[in-house]
Amino acid sequence: MGAFEYQALSGNRATRGVLQADTARAARAQLRERGLIPLEVQAVRGESAASGLTIGGGRERALLLRQLATLLRAGLTLEEVLSVLVEQTDSRSQRRQLGAMRARVMEGQSLSAAMAEHPGLFPRLYTAATAAGERAGQMDRVLAGLADYAEQREEMARGIGLALIYPLLLALIAIAVVWGLIGFVVPRVTGIFEQSAQQLPLLTRSLIALSDQLSRNGLWLLLGLVALGLGLALAWRQPGPRRWLDRLLLRLPIIGRLARARQTATFTRTLAILTHSAVPLVEALRVASGVVTNQVVRQDIERAAAAVREGVSLTRALDASSWLPPMARRLISGGERSGELSPMLEHAADIQERELQSASTVLLAVLQPILILAVGGMVLYIVLAIMLPILSMSQLLA
Repeated sequence: MGAFEYQALSGNRATRGVLQADTARAARAQLRERGLIPLEVQAVRGESAASGLTIGGGRERALLLRQLATLLRAGLTLEEVLSVLVEQTDSRSQRRQLGAMRARVMEGQSLSAAMAEHPGLFPRLYTAATAAGERAGQMDRVLAGLADYAEQREEMARGIGLALIYPLLLALIAIAVVWGLIGFVVPRVTGIFEQSAQQLPLLTRSLIALSDQLSRNGLWLLLGLVALGLGLALAWRQPGPRRWLDRLLLRLPIIGRLARARQTATFTRTLAILTHSAVPLVEALRVASGVVTNQVVRQDIERAAAAVREGVSLTRALDASSWLPPMARRLISGGERSGELSPMLEHAADIQERELQSASTVLLAVLQPILILAVGGMVLYIVLAIMLPILSMSQLLA
């Protein structure tokens, strides 16, 4: 039995929904039995990862997981839970995917298998943890933990994004203002100085030269910057340049600290959730390698998974990972010795997330005055370059 999305008329009002049927013809028959006039009936199919996220973001994913956990804990069957979610969602893409998942569950598949058909909605981390929860008979608890994880990641990303809005906006406005002054205003003012016979100050001559270059080659310079940005974006997608850039990013003084803290927090938090859900350590490491974004970190985790599969302890398998902080290493080692790996990983993730938040706050607190000083310095340069010849001319007239 499959899922079909329909559009039908109920009196003078159009209605949409998802229902289960063997064929599109059977779906139309069900609609007519309900007193509806079918207008369009389409089969709902799973969507691949290449189709991108079909859900608004971590907040919506966390809400969906929270609802799944709450309804299952209330005693509803999985089919009933999915039916409720299909009926109450307003998003067409979510309704289609949830309807397809409900159809797979009604066919006898597990929830994790149905989730795996929609990697844009539920990445591998969520399907692996859900499968472990199904085996352990604690699916509601696992889904609640995954909802917490999705909420934490969304909160962290939203906090960093909001903190970066002001510096980015300030930088864009500063570049536009300075570009406009040097490219359009300064040439009209300095034209008066060029007609005078007096020797212009060095500051003024440099401003005139810069203004001439922007007036003549400003468009080419802008196109070059756009081409440079596109080239960096293309290089970022290639394995070789991406690995080199990721390695460089980890070694930078201040930004590298932020990158290491973020990758460590993501790795330890993911591994904590999976091990707490009784996912085997080798499989948990493989899933965690797909969650991190840095290619160097991903390769180290993949090597660690191969070493653990051969019988090496997790602590020894991560010895060559220079990006992993000493505190996280000690917590992982203590968790392995005491048999409490999951709580120690959660503790390590908490520490790294707090460090990431504090380091981001310090960096933004330093970045904002630097941008203001840079803008002030450029404006002062332009003002002095214009005022010095005026002062010289007023002295000659006096």
